[in-house]
Amino acid sequence: MNKALLLPEVQEFIRKNLKIDLSKLILKGSPFPHVSVQEIAAQINGMRRAEKKLPTWFNAEGIIFPPNINLEQTSSEITAKYKASLVSGKEMTDLTGGFGIDSFFFAERFEKLTHCELDPELSKIASHNFKVLGRNNIHTFAGDGIAFLKDSPQKIDLIYLDPARRDDYGGKVFLLEQCTPDVPGNMELLFDRSNKLLIKTSPLLDLKAGILELKNVAEIHIVAVNNEVKELLWLLEKDFAEKEIRIKTVNFLKKNVQEFEAVYAGNLEDAPLSLPGKYLFEPNPAVMKSGLFAEVASQTGTTKLHSNSHLFTSDEIQHFPGRSFKVLEILPYLKKILKKHPAFKKANITTRNFPKTVEDLRKELKIEDGGDSYLFFTTNLNNDKIMLVCEKI
Repeated sequence: MNKALLLPEVQEFIRKNLKIDLSKLILKGSPFPHVSVQEIAAQINGMRRAEKKLPTWFNAEGIIFPPNINLEQTSSEITAKYKASLVSGKEMTDLTGGFGIDSFFFAERFEKLTHCELDPELSKIASHNFKVLGRNNIHTFAGDGIAFLKDSPQKIDLIYLDPARRDDYGGKVFLLEQCTPDVPGNMELLFDRSNKLLIKTSPLLDLKAGILELKNVAEIHIVAVNNEVKELLWLLEKDFAEKEIRIKTVNFLKKNVQEFEAVYAGNLEDAPLSLPGKYLFEPNPAVMKSGLFAEVASQTGTTKLHSNSHLFTSDEIQHFPGRSFKVLEILPYLKKILKKHPAFKKANITTRNFPKTVEDLRKELKIEDGGDSYLFFTTNLNNDKIMLVCEKI
């Protein structure tokens, strides 16, 4: 960590050049003798990424940003705050601390937190930033988190892990036992040091596979931001003996937050089916990931159009965790009918359980993207291909 980056004139230069073309900046070289132009470019790139993702870090003076790959892998403030809201206590350890975003917000909920990071340079950066931001109850350890646990026999309230999902060659891995650290392989040690574990995994991890690998799963949290699933969070309890696992979904939107929760029993039942009613509902991606379609229907008073369509309907407007539409027209999927329809020159298209892609349909029916019309191409319970003309509620 080059402390010369903290010089007032260097910090001012970085702020003034946030909008500059980095390739042109690098060609000009650094105006400072003790700071390379590559280091300046890395800080500018870090600030650009942090402006929306990490506003606390972006707005603070004297922050140092790590290489790009560390910023890509770190949590956003939105998801870090959500994680922290799930737990509290006297002491916890973040075994895979990274840039320290999660640790920063966890430390608001715990009296003492240990941040472990294998990369000594990243550990120094995180330690520096914690001090800048006034988070004085965080102790940093530059080394292997599992090794730290083995040398720390005392019991703590929570252990948090975000296992690295790449192998030694940079390739992605999907099983938890292939990640670093190997959570299933170290479960005995982890539960010996704490009765509660919180684990962040890839949103691509299959829920059933995760439950089988981890065991002792009490809760699964599926976290989405602006309709994109960002994280799966697994809350494990040492003495959890209940068969029912609670699944909670949350979707952070610009104007509101959509939440849904239900019990995961293992054998997921499907929702009752019906033909399209007056209203159409599309689950948000976090709900889709949960697969709890029967519970969604039960809690919202809706039915599905088809077992594989994952679109819900009702004759009454319902409070629904996703997008809601009023159905204006229901048409069979027949080109000769659809091509002549005057409303289809410009529309938003969605396909669910339909043999053609959105792009195929746009070319075939000559429909431009955008406008106020929403067209859903799907299959109904009679296996008929249909199109629903809708307006957003």
